Amino acid sequence: MGAQRRVLLLVGTSREAVGWCSLSASTNRPRSVFFPRGGSCRMVRKGLSMSVETIDTLVVGGGQAGVAMSEHLSKCGVPHLILERGRIAERWRSQRWDSLVANGPAWHDRFPGMEFPVTGPNGFPSKEEVADYFAAYAKQINAPIRCGVEVKLVQRNTGRSGFRVETSAGVIEANSVVAATGPFQVPVIPPLVPKDAGILQIHSSAYRNPDQLPKGAVLVVGAGSSGVQIADELQRAGRRVYLSVGAHDRPPRAYRGRDFCWWLGVLGKWDLETPGPGTEHVTIAVSGARGGETIDFRRLAAQGLTLVGMTKTYQDGVMTFAPDLAKNIARGDANLMSLLDEADAYVTRNGLDLPEEPAARRIDPDPECVTNPILELDLADAGITTIIWATGFAVDYSWLKVDAFDEKGRPRHQRGVSTEPGIYFLGLPWQSRRGSSFIWGVWHDAKHVADRISTQRKYLAYHAAAKREPVDA
Repeated sequence: MGAQRRVLLLVGTSREAVGWCSLSASTNRPRSVFFPRGGSCRMVRKGLSMSVETIDTLVVGGGQAGVAMSEHLSKCGVPHLILERGRIAERWRSQRWDSLVANGPAWHDRFPGMEFPVTGPNGFPSKEEVADYFAAYAKQINAPIRCGVEVKLVQRNTGRSGFRVETSAGVIEANSVVAATGPFQVPVIPPLVPKDAGILQIHSSAYRNPDQLPKGAVLVVGAGSSGVQIADELQRAGRRVYLSVGAHDRPPRAYRGRDFCWWLGVLGKWDLETPGPGTEHVTIAVSGARGGETIDFRRLAAQGLTLVGMTKTYQDGVMTFAPDLAKNIARGDANLMSLLDEADAYVTRNGLDLPEEPAARRIDPDPECVTNPILELDLADAGITTIIWATGFAVDYSWLKVDAFDEKGRPRHQRGVSTEPGIYFLGLPWQSRRGSSFIWGVWHDAKHVADRISTQRKYLAYHAAAKREPVDA
């Protein structure tokens, strides 16, 4: 190691020393920064073309994952900074439809340190209330979030520890980087229908309300929570709606007086560490709309929606669908009945005084669109002028130029701790368990990641202290 010299970091008109920076004597470049009381700084040294801000841990993303990460890093005494290119919880504000409410009740889908101020514990907060909740939580914990700053590139430093982070507001160097951008990054629209087909095509993240769409019928592709709620809203607004239904689970909204979130908790299903075989791409159809209701595709058909199977191909104005509609609906029914059976067994085993609910097992006759499914649909003849693709999201870590991904671009990690030292992830589906993608789940995952970062800092602090100790002759 080359010789080093230490420079005090001063702040304010009082020139108070808040920490020190070790500079290489040969290059005058910073080697490490230490803040005994936490914090960050921007170093600008006269006569040198160097303007670099330094921080121990940089968190990318100011949504629920970034806010949770900040709380636990602060508890561990880790100096950190959060960069958010929009506003706090931006996606809740600008990438959700107007009437969206949370799919889980307020008592369940929240952080431990704050309740929702408007919606009661058994209600379902609106998207704006959820966004405001995270902004208020960030203020409560004094989270160091900078909004309007985009991270453009993260690279490991050459010949020294840490990472160089290029942002829209300048360069930052960090010992650790947490990618807290979550799973909803790049909307996925399958390349089936050409853009010049004369039909409006939007992703569910771009849908706002029925008045946004041109007059005419709508095809909604995807019957998870987003697709089924959007299709329902459009039909209630007087639109003719076709809903393409794939494999799905449809838990009861509530059963025997308890929300399904409670049942998944006491039955240990939130803590499952891996999805079951063949269920990686199975969506969950559940809704908090109108106070919460169980999704019933037969009811939706009776209401006026036309159900079709999984969307397969498009050619010359004709969309084709797989002959799997009845099978997909039967699979959803089986999932519902299985959960009811487990719930009943739990009640009996534990002697709980919860009222029986036989109506929850009612299955209405299959509608005509299920018994005689549409396999081909001429979109023009059906009057379809809009296709809404509720087909999920892909991740985009193109800004993170480190060896932390597999051949498909997915993070290689264990509970958010990357195979690349100093890189961490938060907010991934199944990061540690089934509940990782949910508000409460990301909070618990953040605690584990913060603990690992704190542990690594202690090892590095020991190393730095050992180097300063004199060597006995």
